[in-house]
Amino acid sequence: MKVLMVCLGNICRSPLAEGILRHLAAEKGLHWEIDSAGTGNWHVGDPPDHRSVKVARHHGIDISHLRGRQFSTADFSDFDRIFVMDLDNYRDVLRKARSEADRLKVQLLLEGQTEVPDPWYDDALFEPVYNMIYKACERLIINNY
Repeated sequence: MKVLMVCLGNICRSPLAEGILRHLAAEKGLHWEIDSAGTGNWHVGDPPDHRSVKVARHHGIDISHLRGRQFSTADFSDFDRIFVMDLDNYRDVLRKARSEADRLKVQLLLEGQTEVPDPWYDDALFEPVYNMIYKACERLIINNY
């Protein structure tokens, strides 16, 4: 399984999702390829936001080595599933889809139309966002194990 997590800048939510899913997959002995990207290019090459690093570390997950990159059309060929954090990310990724097969790979990480809020402007959101993503990643592991 090859999974891509996508948010806006690839420094808050999607690196958390990448780190959490890698951690859970490793615990189950799954050899999944997991990566993350942003729809924007502002943080290409940058490490995750220090608040994301801190909350992940608090839960025993190290994401400090990750670096931001921008989502590209090639990602549709490279990944089986593409999970986005919010509806804006969903629309941005779908705009790059080349086919119906590409579009079918894309879905919100949380069930239904629920979005993972962007914690960038509110320090207090990082822990709740971590918990939302963790539960979604647990569900993903269970449904694909």
